[in-house]
Amino acid sequence: MLLARIEGNIVATRKHPSLNGWRLVICQPIGAEGQAEGSPQIAIDSHGAGMHQQVVVSSDGAASRNAVGDQKSPVRWLVIGVVDEHEPGVRV
Repeated sequence: MLLARIEGNIVATRKHPSLNGWRLVICQPIGAEGQAEGSPQIAIDSHGAGMHQQVVVSSDGAASRNAVGDQKSPVRWLVIGVVDEHEPGVRV
């Protein structure tokens, strides 16, 4: 799991059929103080997280494939929660 910030949406006219109906978002992993750490990832989001909101994302591909209902889906990242409060210095 990673703490991340939503940096944008992905719009695709062609995509894997398992991703139809799913919102795709760009998630920038961040550190405890909010600084960017690493490369942005694309995740599916069923929570409706807004721009620049902090979220918790999981890289559990099996859970992501179960969520979309297709074991051959290329999906890997999944938003599993929206952060309401975050104590500085506490790692997720």
